[in-house]
Amino acid sequence: MTNRDPDGAIMAPGQMAGGTTHTDQDELEAAGLYSPPLRRTPVRQTPAWAAMLQSHERRWWATALVATLVVGATATGLLYADDYNKQATIRSLQTANESLTGRNLILNDQLKTTQTNLTATLGELATTRAQLDHPTLVTWSKAQTIPDNTTYLASGIPDSFTLHLQLASSGPMDVSIVTIEAFAAGVDCVHNGVAVTDYCMHRQQGIEISWLGKTSINYDFHKAEGCADYIVVVTAPAAVTITPNVSITYSPATGPTGACVH
Repeated sequence: MTNRDPDGAIMAPGQMAGGTTHTDQDELEAAGLYSPPLRRTPVRQTPAWAAMLQSHERRWWATALVATLVVGATATGLLYADDYNKQATIRSLQTANESLTGRNLILNDQLKTTQTNLTATLGELATTRAQLDHPTLVTWSKAQTIPDNTTYLASGIPDSFTLHLQLASSGPMDVSIVTIEAFAAGVDCVHNGVAVTDYCMHRQQGIEISWLGKTSINYDFHKAEGCADYIVVVTAPAAVTITPNVSITYSPATGPTGACVH
């Protein structure tokens, strides 16, 4: 439909009688005399089901948050308890280790003492075994007097023994280790009136060793270890007191010794 003005003129679209054209509106806006009508944004209302969904979501997130906090707190408590138990176990093990270390030191000291005692005991056992295998016996220990040069003291040396000859005298004495034949010859020398005992006993063939004019003697004789042919003879040119400490040790030789070797 075409709009016409009262004079019958045809109006352009968008023009109304008594109205303004868009050009006039633009001129008014430019002059600040016209403001376009405000457009209101329609308010959208949230549906009830959406609000309910949002409420459920908020409750779910709150519940999840609380559950997370509870789980975290529980886990923290469990970790703390586990750590506390482990620390207690470590302290207990350290205490036990220190106790074991102390006991180990004590046992080491006891072991050293035992080893020392064992070594000493083994030494004593070796000495005792040696003594059992080679016993030593005292054969002459009582002091005796030689009144003059016609008297003698004599002691046989047993076969398979070492002689430990220890003599002390109050004055000069004469001592010889002789064979049985030499001793018999000395007795014959006296009986035949050749000389006095002090001379005849130390001047014969078969004398092994002599000490003349001595006041002390300390000598080990080994030639009787494989021979039963020796005698110790003691005389003096004048009266003396002889203090003996004579002993023998069992030491058998593997074969004949001394005068018994032919």
